[in-house]
Amino acid sequence: MNTPMIELKNIEKSFGNKKVLSGFNLSIEKGTSLVIIGGSGSGKSVALKCILGLLHADSGTIHVDGQDMTSASNAQRKRILDKIGMLFQSAALFDSLKVWENVAFGLMQGQGLNKKDAKKIAIEKLGRVGLTADVAELSPAELSGGMQKRVGLARAIAGDPEIIFFDEPTTGLDPIMADIINDLIVECVRDLGATTLTITHDMTSAHKIADRVAMLYHGKIIWEDDKTKINNSGNAYVEQFVTGSAHGPIQMDLMKN
Repeated sequence: MNTPMIELKNIEKSFGNKKVLSGFNLSIEKGTSLVIIGGSGSGKSVALKCILGLLHADSGTIHVDGQDMTSASNAQRKRILDKIGMLFQSAALFDSLKVWENVAFGLMQGQGLNKKDAKKIAIEKLGRVGLTADVAELSPAELSGGMQKRVGLARAIAGDPEIIFFDEPTTGLDPIMADIINDLIVECVRDLGATTLTITHDMTSAHKIADRVAMLYHGKIIWEDDKTKINNSGNAYVEQFVTGSAHGPIQMDLMKN
């Protein structure tokens, strides 16, 4: 049996008295795309930050490419993080840097690539997401939301990562631009052969990006299967989330709280 590229076992994470992750388990095979769906505040971003080491889980284990991240040395952690690309929810571009410098930031700061070669790669990756070379000299403030998202994607793939995380990749975009971003993600992931984890509440995005879909609710995965099964999940919570209905077990739980 192959070792999963990403594996979380029995992760617990609380903030004060609020338990966000409770017995959270997840396994992602190499080269596959998993999408985690769930409502706002369900713990999706917390799980992602625990994998990246931005937050420390209270208990449980996290393995990425066979490395136990909970006990990794700084050198071991850097080796793993160098394999990871990330598209942030708001693109998270540096306002003080030109577009190409944003794309090449990890190449220069993390990998020590010289400015000339880094810029060449940045322009190449911008082209990969449908942006012309002249955009490279602009500042992020001169770009539309959709263009900023493309720059964020170009940065995520700049180092040809083995793993890519997508945090709400279509939030704030109109339906047409969201579909363009989804298509670009699928193409870039396919070309790289990367393992990907996406967190989203956008079901259109989930259908297009995912190989498998998992639903996070009350701090744990309550359902996971192939994306083709999501419309016939047999799970009342999943069915309510997918249809966007105001009536169902999620609403009843909200009323209890």
